[in-house]
Amino acid sequence: MNIYNDLHSIIIQIANKLGLKDRYILDKITSEPPKEKSYGDISTNLALIGSKILNKTPHNLADEIIKELLKLKIVSKALVAGPGFINLHLEDKVWHECCKYALDKKSDYGKNELGKNKKVNIEFVSANPTGPMHIGHARGAVYGDSLANILCFSGYEVTREYYINDSGEQVNNLARSVYKRYLEILTNKKLDFENDLYPGEYLIPIAKKIIKKYDNKFSDKSEPVWIDRFKRISINHIMDYIKKDLSNLGIKHDIFISEKSLISSNSIDKVVNILRNKNLIYEGELEPPKGKKINNWEIRKQLLFKSSHFGDDVDRPLTKSDGSWTYFASDAAYHYEKCNRKFSTLINIWGADHGGYVKRIRGVVQAVSESQIDFDVKLCQLVNIVKDGKPVKMSKREGNFISLKSVVDTVGPDVLRFIMLTRKNDASLDFDIKKVTESSNENPVYYVQYAHARIKSLHKKASIEGIKDIDFVNDPNFSLLKNTSEINLMKLVATWPRVIELAAKSHEPHRITYFLTDIASEFHYLWTLGNSREELRYIIPKDKELTIARLSLAETVRTVISSGLQLIGVKPLEVLK
Repeated sequence: MNIYNDLHSIIIQIANKLGLKDRYILDKITSEPPKEKSYGDISTNLALIGSKILNKTPHNLADEIIKELLKLKIVSKALVAGPGFINLHLEDKVWHECCKYALDKKSDYGKNELGKNKKVNIEFVSANPTGPMHIGHARGAVYGDSLANILCFSGYEVTREYYINDSGEQVNNLARSVYKRYLEILTNKKLDFENDLYPGEYLIPIAKKIIKKYDNKFSDKSEPVWIDRFKRISINHIMDYIKKDLSNLGIKHDIFISEKSLISSNSIDKVVNILRNKNLIYEGELEPPKGKKINNWEIRKQLLFKSSHFGDDVDRPLTKSDGSWTYFASDAAYHYEKCNRKFSTLINIWGADHGGYVKRIRGVVQAVSESQIDFDVKLCQLVNIVKDGKPVKMSKREGNFISLKSVVDTVGPDVLRFIMLTRKNDASLDFDIKKVTESSNENPVYYVQYAHARIKSLHKKASIEGIKDIDFVNDPNFSLLKNTSEINLMKLVATWPRVIELAAKSHEPHRITYFLTDIASEFHYLWTLGNSREELRYIIPKDKELTIARLSLAETVRTVISSGLQLIGVKPLEVLK
């Protein structure tokens, strides 16, 4: 039951009756809660959209629409506002029925079939296997996993995927860095690490593992002898570490795809041939980037993809100066391979530094799929770690970073997951370790969990008064709830299915945490009112019918809070320590 979808369907029927039948026009009609509560419960732009086509003024057309809307028993009032918006006020019985439906559906309340028969691939995390995950990786990890949960709840078949960048110079440098540690241990001498190497101490256990198996076998050997072995051992070790970190955060990928395997399977040649046959590849020259001074820029013939055809600034090279494939070529092959797996939508969760990469990959997906596959990229801005009131600077290259494991060990996975979704992905996020562990209303995690725990405590108090849990679902009389805050709570419960659908359609899991904060706030406000006004308390010993109505409302609130927390991978707490 989604009252907003139901009303939108009625409004579309009215539009049809008025003569509006073109799908392009109908898709522009909106029916959504207005920004200001005083404006009503639902606002529609039908009169504004239809006025030009029907050759009527928006206000005159609105009057006709309102006559139709007032025939509905659930509409108590309809008013024209501004240039022609129609604001609807609904009867309270609408919210009563929504809450009864929520009580009946329990944890399935809000579940929908938006993605029925649709396959979605979400590629997220994909941290380079050059070191352990740090706190900056957590944002994309939580975002991708929470989005996957929301899409599954909305009926999609979801594949969680991790792309391992196990080819190229960065993993060569990883192997060289491990080799340095290997020599340091064998010779007991400290060595210098060049700028491109990784000096982090996290490489020492890998070097020790190699020594345990091979002793000093490679200490006097040239790089070609040991580098492939060191790469394989190092990558496997670090990927095991990454998987363990993700598991501690409650995240498990379905598939791990290796860049190296794509190269060895000739997938790059395949996608290049396809793009060439579509006349999207040519031999050309690239000028130096505008506004940048690059020393020793070489203007040369190279293989280029016509990414400018897809909105990119310039065409992009597929080959390096030595004739080998670029990272972009490998990524093109990877997305070609994903397209072959018959997904209806591909979603990539990337770091903000990949923003300039989006258009070229979108171009590849559009080209190889004949525009049949939806492609969406969500860029996650930086996480700023604050410690003792000061920002902490991090660099994996320098070995100076706060590991994901240390943060999870300090604050727990649930706190970390919730905080990572307290801001929209395109806004930077401050993570203050001290504040997120405080037991105060300023801590959003505590605030929401406290609402859930408070409601669970009501069950115990109710049992003392002889009211059992089963009484909550025996057709409570919600019409007894007249206070504005009680009605606001019912409206928020009714909004939950819409929130889930919007989060699924927009690929924005932060909508869940925003909603949880809102409904927890309204619940706490009503609780506080009961502290000063006895007639507003949840349990009124002398009025069992009213008590059951309030406890039933609280139970619907608990249901959506519990459901929302689980969708973002957080365990609802029954008792706060």
